[in-house]
Amino acid sequence: MWCPEEEQEGGPLGKWPQMAARAAGIDLGELAPFQWNEHISEQNHPTEYIIRVQRGISIENSWQIVRRYSDFDLLNNSLQIAGLSLPLPPKKLIGNMDREFIAERQKGLQNYLNVITTNHILSNCELVKKFLDPNNYSANYTEIALQHVSMFFRSEPKWEVVEPLKDIGWRIRKKYFLMKIKNQPKERLVLSWADLGPDKYLSDKDFQCLIKLLPSCLHPYIYRVTFATANESSALLIRMFNEKGTLKDLIYKAKPKDPFLKKYCNPKKVQGLELQQIKTYGRQVLEVLKFLHDKGFPYGHLHTSNVMLDGDTCRLLDLENSLLGLPSFYRSYFSQFRKINTLESVDVHCFGHLLYEMTYGRPPDSVPVDSFPPAPSMAVVAVLESTLSCEACKNGMPTVSRLLQMPLFSDVLLTTSEKPQFKIPTKLKEALRIAKECIEKRLIEEQKQIHQHRRLTRAQSHHGSEEERKRRKILARKKSKRSAVENNEEHSAKYSNSNNSGSGASSPLTSPSSPTPPSTAGQ
Repeated sequence: MWCPEEEQEGGPLGKWPQMAARAAGIDLGELAPFQWNEHISEQNHPTEYIIRVQRGISIENSWQIVRRYSDFDLLNNSLQIAGLSLPLPPKKLIGNMDREFIAERQKGLQNYLNVITTNHILSNCELVKKFLDPNNYSANYTEIALQHVSMFFRSEPKWEVVEPLKDIGWRIRKKYFLMKIKNQPKERLVLSWADLGPDKYLSDKDFQCLIKLLPSCLHPYIYRVTFATANESSALLIRMFNEKGTLKDLIYKAKPKDPFLKKYCNPKKVQGLELQQIKTYGRQVLEVLKFLHDKGFPYGHLHTSNVMLDGDTCRLLDLENSLLGLPSFYRSYFSQFRKINTLESVDVHCFGHLLYEMTYGRPPDSVPVDSFPPAPSMAVVAVLESTLSCEACKNGMPTVSRLLQMPLFSDVLLTTSEKPQFKIPTKLKEALRIAKECIEKRLIEEQKQIHQHRRLTRAQSHHGSEEERKRRKILARKKSKRSAVENNEEHSAKYSNSNNSGSGASSPLTSPSSPTPPSTAGQ
């Protein structure tokens, strides 16, 4: 499944992109999962593949694109940075117009798309999205970000761009730049710019006020915002650059400045953290989540790349994401489960993903998780089961307070003297509450549609299954036999009645009590 773009409405692609081929003199309907009447008559014309792409569960939100093998080859070369071995069918110079070869290559390219679109990181990268959805991803977002940053520098001349940090994050419409202050040239900062997402429900005025409020947020487990500003369409924030990087960089032993695909797609060594690190980092993250929940500040964006490591302390990043209305990294997961329908429960579910990655050094293969590999402690497994298991996803998440009471975290001693501070005016608290309700309402509606679609798909699949067809045949035979028996019985009854009626006409019955009329002969 292709995961949803963070700024696009409509949810994930409900099906893998599917393709048909068109080439010299080939009836496309015989090769493709769809009926195509179109074909090209030139014998030497390169084969083109028609791909139908669908976002979400609505067939109305679908489109077609045309690609040649060379386009797939170019995409595959670009994705080599991920370090993955992707199943692109090999090139063939002679006989590549052969009917059977094209049919076989089409199957191979379909499998290639299936592999890419079911990989959570690859499916969210700009290369894949431009390949499958060129109309929505034709803009150069780095250039757009630079324009906004340049406008900002006109009013704030003390800042200076050192270099763009290209593709260090997963979001296409969020860009990063390494910065410095002109009178402090050795100090490095990071500027992040992002435009609005589909869950932006705050008014422009409230949105800008809340963004500018973020530098005043002081908490031992929140990474400090040095500067923040916003306009009606985007936000710009500056933080100190951290050479150690994020929690994900620690787990994957990655360099913070490297592209996201290179850092995290195929780690060279899969190894989880030590138990004490898991306990301490987990407790710190839960503490800051509880702080935000108590403040009524929606988050919903927890993952290991949004947790900065500052010595032995975890500090949460990107509080602005929920204000901007950007969907979560894990939205395609929790949108499948109707009981994960509040931002608090979203945070708890995402914490399960974070804990799994800390424990095993990699994300889970799928969610819900049926069984967990051996862990450093059963206390770890207990928390994972409460957030990622089938039962948890079906019945709902525990609260953050409940997780803090579990044995894995209850005995962790936190040594910090910094007092949390984050004063939100009453008017803005009310605006946040309304925006949070709107975000949750859209999530619930999406979950409802997915649930209905899944039920319909299951019913159709069951109706068309071989076992169901056999069952219907048996029932049809039984019904036919019953009808035949009933027809025979009805025919026999009619025949019997007919025989009885015939014998009464030739010899009419007389009542034994009726007197015999007197004879009139001779009168």
